[in-house]
Amino acid sequence: VVYTQSEILQREVYLFERLDSPNREPMKHLKAICFLRPTKENVELLVQELRRPKYSVYFIYFSNVISKSDVKALAEADEQEVVAEVQEFYGDYIAVNPHVFSLNLLGCCRGRSWDPAQLTRTTQGLTALLLSLKKCPMIRYQLSSEPAKRLAECVKQVITKEYELFDFRRTEVPPLLLILDRSDDAITPLLNQWTYQAMVHELLGINNNRIDLSRVPGISKDLREVVLSAENDEFYANNMYLNFAEIGTNIKNLMEDFQRRKPKEQQKLESIADMKAFVENYPQFKKMSGTVSKHVTVVGELSRLVAERNLLEVSEVEQELACQSDHSSALQSVRRLLQSPRLSELDAARLVMLYALRYERHASSGLPALLEELRGRGGTDRYRKLVSAVLEYGGKRVRGSDLFSPKDAVAITKQFLKGLKGIENVYTQHQPLLQETLDQLIKGKLKDSQYPYLGPNTLRDRPQDIIVFLIGGATYEEALAVFNLNRSNPGVRIVLGGTTIHNTRR
Repeated sequence: VVYTQSEILQREVYLFERLDSPNREPMKHLKAICFLRPTKENVELLVQELRRPKYSVYFIYFSNVISKSDVKALAEADEQEVVAEVQEFYGDYIAVNPHVFSLNLLGCCRGRSWDPAQLTRTTQGLTALLLSLKKCPMIRYQLSSEPAKRLAECVKQVITKEYELFDFRRTEVPPLLLILDRSDDAITPLLNQWTYQAMVHELLGINNNRIDLSRVPGISKDLREVVLSAENDEFYANNMYLNFAEIGTNIKNLMEDFQRRKPKEQQKLESIADMKAFVENYPQFKKMSGTVSKHVTVVGELSRLVAERNLLEVSEVEQELACQSDHSSALQSVRRLLQSPRLSELDAARLVMLYALRYERHASSGLPALLEELRGRGGTDRYRKLVSAVLEYGGKRVRGSDLFSPKDAVAITKQFLKGLKGIENVYTQHQPLLQETLDQLIKGKLKDSQYPYLGPNTLRDRPQDIIVFLIGGATYEEALAVFNLNRSNPGVRIVLGGTTIHNTRR
């Protein structure tokens, strides 16, 4: 995710193997660099490797803290003395964007409490992140969430136990780790998205920066899987947070620029200098042609899905459910869409879930009738069960915060002015709850009664270094909110993490 294979090749690393792949050939002329998570299984595999080494020398890097007993086991196995060094190099998480990380964990809780193995894994991932950023933070957590409190305590235990590792130079204002629970805002992961990165994840799915396009009608073989990474794709880096309408224009400009640069077939290659110039420009051209075809394909497929699934209309109703409070109009809109044969099963379920989360306690709730219609559409109870599961997970009873707080007059005026700026804003009215939480945190207004500190100490100044972690997964809409907060608050640095990165399907 962070380093491409071609970049690694430039460092003269020519062979990539997995430690657990069977029948690797001995190559005694090669040195081996091992980068591993310090798990029981990995240490055991390494012990077996060192007993019968296949390479001349081993440089071993663990992505997290390794126990003394494991190091001892490795030393005992290394009878041929092939190990040159063992180091801890903290990278026990997936760096998704410069300000976003994930642990790629799905389903971290059973009901309302942690799955013990996932709690351990999450603690490891979070402490590795703190070590790699050299932060020893104060910790705050969401009081209404038992899992948030448990995770805060586990992280604190590791910091206390490994106090020598966490002995960084003190900053004037200590960094802050804020632990939140996804169930406080189940709305955000259920909404269609209209900025490039979030939209690609919502409609196509991003997995470690890779996108599977194999289902695209008439796709060419070399585009079945493409990589979207802001690190080495300039167009993506410049467009990932822009609205879909702007992406269309930018793709057109990219194409036109490409046309202008295209080497003319009949270009006169008369002198050696001409040929040299052609060859020097050609790799750049080739790279650009790859970028153009990739983004044209991705954007084309997004447009096709938007049209096929009628997502503009669906999204407008979703935004109405999430941001306004006119019950009868919302119910009519949902009913109207449920009757449409173009509405996919997923989109039907999503609308009913959003309605349920918004109006579960409304005096004239139309939920039972909507559930019947869902059943009528799919003929199964699967989606009905999902609707009640989402209410159990993130309904009014569970939430510690006011997800649908009546906005004050100033906010409403702001919404109104924002709405005048252009039609596409109908689809991007929604702001995730995280935006408001972080906004209050930056201003020093986040209530201690709802988000207490772990331990006796509290922060006297406004925080500058913030790591916010969402148990149950973050979203690219929240990544966008954090990106904007970082941009509009100089001096404040926020990093967002989650057990996974969600879209509706996940």
